[in-house]
Amino acid sequence: MSTPAAILDLAFERVVSDLTQPVIDDIAISSSVEFVCRNPQNRAGVRLLLACCLAKSHKPNLDIRKPYTEIGGLDCYSGRTYDEAYITSFINKHELPCNPTTAFLTPALRNRNIFLTPQVNLVGKPPILYKTVLSLLDDVYSGRVLVEDMLAETIRYLLIVKNEKRQRIASLLADLRTVEGGIPLSTEAIVKLIEQHLNCRNSSRLPVLIVAAAYQAASAYLGQSHLALASHNAADEQTGALGDVEIILLNEENVITSYEMKMKKVTVDDINRAIQKIRNSRQNLDNYIFITTDLIDQSVQEYASGIYEQTGGIEIVVLDCISFIRHFLHLFHRLRMVFLETYQQLVLDESDSAVSQPLKEAFLALRQAAESSKEELEE
Repeated sequence: MSTPAAILDLAFERVVSDLTQPVIDDIAISSSVEFVCRNPQNRAGVRLLLACCLAKSHKPNLDIRKPYTEIGGLDCYSGRTYDEAYITSFINKHELPCNPTTAFLTPALRNRNIFLTPQVNLVGKPPILYKTVLSLLDDVYSGRVLVEDMLAETIRYLLIVKNEKRQRIASLLADLRTVEGGIPLSTEAIVKLIEQHLNCRNSSRLPVLIVAAAYQAASAYLGQSHLALASHNAADEQTGALGDVEIILLNEENVITSYEMKMKKVTVDDINRAIQKIRNSRQNLDNYIFITTDLIDQSVQEYASGIYEQTGGIEIVVLDCISFIRHFLHLFHRLRMVFLETYQQLVLDESDSAVSQPLKEAFLALRQAAESSKEELEE
């Protein structure tokens, strides 16, 4: 019996040399697989499909519709185990466009112990995605398609989507290089560009990258640098971090400044939670800084300013995100393009679950527009 890892590798090798050739002859089934692989709203569906197909390929006696051991019986299995133990490493290895975490902890799939038949309503969004996945599982169960073919076809479409995304980014970068040159963007033009990017949908990760890019660009001048950024979905309690971005002195490990990002108003409760985290931490902190994209209430500012003595000399402050980066870029005016390039690279390097492909493309398009406008003014 082949191992799950070997089964995945075999399916990959089967399709990677020619992605234009469908594995499944049935056009309707192949189209359904493509729909699941391409769905931009929810990437859990494709991980569910991969995990269930892998389990069935590994142990043919299993019922692909029973990915919960709580169901009972010899033909059920743990879909979460297959997902976490094998699918995660496989998608990371090949950089496939899937969620970085298991599908079985999403609201639609956790705490279940039922057959996943087409009649089940998983109450997931969008509903059509989950209905399509359940229909595909039934296609395997009913013998309309071989599970090995379903697994390979899913991988083929994921590779196609990955290549398409990379090609779009490469094309945008190429277009951007054609308009660069001449006088660099002004600080205010960069601030406007960052503000436009923050105003895009699903931009909650961006303030973290803005602050990280600022410190990375000026680390040699500041004598400070940021620690590696935690996953977008990881809670501070899981990582042991004080905030979203932690600043250390160069060649030292002690955190001296911690940043917490908010896409909403900072409240007194937020400050009190920060105080508790500071008290529970062994770090010799100097500052705890909230960065918000929303309005800042005067009462919250005043409450934060009165915390200094309670924390034993640690300052807590609430700053506006755009004001923060505007001041930084004017202070380090000659580093403004270094900041911009650093921010761009951080955005492009983030996983799609943290910064979506449309958000990455939006930044490159916005920057191209800013660079083009600058060129027109120079002529």
